[in-house]
Amino acid sequence: MKPLNRIFQIARDNPRHIILPEGDDPRVVEAALRLTSEGLARVTLMNGPDLPGIASIAPSEAPDLAELATLWHKMRAARGMTAERALEEMQDPIRQAAMRVRLGQADGTVGGAVATTADTVRAALQVIGKAPDAGIVSSFFLMLSCGPDAPIKGGLIFADCGLVVDPDAAQLAAIARSAAQSCQKLLAETPRVALLSFSTAGSADHPSLGKLREALALIRAAEPDLEVDGELQFDAALDDAIRASKAPRSRLSGRPNVFIFPDLASGNIGYKIAQRLGGLSAIGPILQGLAKPANDLSRGCSVDDIVAATAVTTVQSFASPPMPRAYETCVPILPELKD
Repeated sequence: MKPLNRIFQIARDNPRHIILPEGDDPRVVEAALRLTSEGLARVTLMNGPDLPGIASIAPSEAPDLAELATLWHKMRAARGMTAERALEEMQDPIRQAAMRVRLGQADGTVGGAVATTADTVRAALQVIGKAPDAGIVSSFFLMLSCGPDAPIKGGLIFADCGLVVDPDAAQLAAIARSAAQSCQKLLAETPRVALLSFSTAGSADHPSLGKLREALALIRAAEPDLEVDGELQFDAALDDAIRASKAPRSRLSGRPNVFIFPDLASGNIGYKIAQRLGGLSAIGPILQGLAKPANDLSRGCSVDDIVAATAVTTVQSFASPPMPRAYETCVPILPELKD
């Protein structure tokens, strides 16, 4: 089963409650209708029109607004939050959606069609917060290589290509460990993690390589059973024969399905090259390391982007995602998911 088909099938088998806070955007409304008609999620729109089968909340008129604002005040009082400001801020749909997810009123939220990435991610970090076992909140792209002429088939995780600008060794190790967990959830595969660089197995010497070598040591100490290796050039990581030649002692048993970039610049460039020249589809950036799922969209997103991100958010909401039922219908790979 193709990776996106599997994600859609799990969402369809186990529809979760997802809040789309930007219900005044026509793309979000159309996505909500599709998600509902295809049984991919139970949707609540904020500031949305009245639609059959779709709940709607006006954030500034919500019956529980005062209670939400009181909790927000308590959470941020030590940082100077006043009751008046808390009431004002909790009327923001992105922030209120995150609070409802925090309280268990919904399983996840997807925003950013209108709001900036900074506002969307800030709300997720401040309201939902980091998962206890995550070293850092980061992001990844789910890269789908399913075209008939693709040299490899299936899904890959690229991280971090959208959030953490210049991670140190500990942060890079945390990104890699979270990405491995994302691989298990979304691809249902044993993760094989490659830490990418311009050097393979010590073939070069530069101060920047120290970060990757330290990160590798931290990962192996924390998760000795995780298949992870680095530093690796991309060709050595991807191609078993090249890796056997350049890094004969590599612990990777096969082609990696998780690729960790040393910084945001290389990650962002890398995923766009894979997308534009390699023909891979890219879903993301998807946030990882949060206590509960909340995801960001590009302000140039399409309806397909929103539907795919919502399905991914559904799978993220499971502690251990169930296996999909026997495959029944073909869900086409979305052609262009993010610029």
